[in-house]
Amino acid sequence: MTKPSVIAIAGATGSGKSALAMALAKRLGGEIICMDSMQIYRRMDIGTAKPTPQERREIPHHMLDIVEPTEAYAVADYAREAEGVIGDVWARGRLPLLVGGTGLYLKTLMHGLSLGGAKSDEKLRQRLNAIADTPNGRETLHAMLEKADPDAARRLHPNDVRRVVRALEIYELTGVPMSKQPREEAQRPFRVLPLALTMPRPALYERLERRVHEMMHMGLLDEVRGLLESGVSPQAQAMQGIGYKELVSVAQGMDSIEEAVRQIILHTRHYAKRQETWLRTEPAAVWLDALSTDMSAEALRMAERFLGENERNG
Repeated sequence: MTKPSVIAIAGATGSGKSALAMALAKRLGGEIICMDSMQIYRRMDIGTAKPTPQERREIPHHMLDIVEPTEAYAVADYAREAEGVIGDVWARGRLPLLVGGTGLYLKTLMHGLSLGGAKSDEKLRQRLNAIADTPNGRETLHAMLEKADPDAARRLHPNDVRRVVRALEIYELTGVPMSKQPREEAQRPFRVLPLALTMPRPALYERLERRVHEMMHMGLLDEVRGLLESGVSPQAQAMQGIGYKELVSVAQGMDSIEEAVRQIILHTRHYAKRQETWLRTEPAAVWLDALSTDMSAEALRMAERFLGENERNG
């Protein structure tokens, strides 16, 4: 039985993934499955650069606005739901297009989520979470991870408490760092062609700075204020996203807008660099020059060839 074919469009934030996805979806009869760990949250629209209402009318979009900002959402949750959507889209005779910059989501869908069989230990997790709740607890946990698993510590921010705790839990339960855990490639139910967009850093950074100012003009600060006023905690997983965590202190009257914007631009640049570095570890990625005038045509040729080969090979 032929496995569903899936096209993934990945790359750094601001590299033009959404525009390419819309073009391919129109040409290939596709539907877009968002692959972004921030666009899953409802009421977080401006800072996450969600597709516009017009784009959603033109092409069906999935995995947007699926959880409240007060809820935690794990990679395993995303993989389970996204796999179901991929199957549904394919069953209706449409092409699934995974689009977004969350590298871990892409890798999990392509290779499965393996942690070397490490199980959970509720008491251990509670102890680690209790450390996180103390003054400077997040920094303490991250320092613990740096000793146990330096590679994981470099990838995880101290505010990403859930993943830091999980990495420490795996190390304490197995004696092997999470980054060194053996991976057994799961038999995936679909075939994926990952197209990765790249552009020179100066051009990307100029785009990102312009986009941050556009988001501020669109009302990002008011969006943050509205979330806080509705009861979303500043410590919520959703509020750790770039553009939100920096503006919390502004909304609370503890920082200036100018300084917050400067920090958003800086953190966005660092994030874009990490995204590309992460994606470079995916050997199947096919890289495209986002500034090339024939980039869309080249992406279409690659996608059509991939779809044809899959159909012939079954």
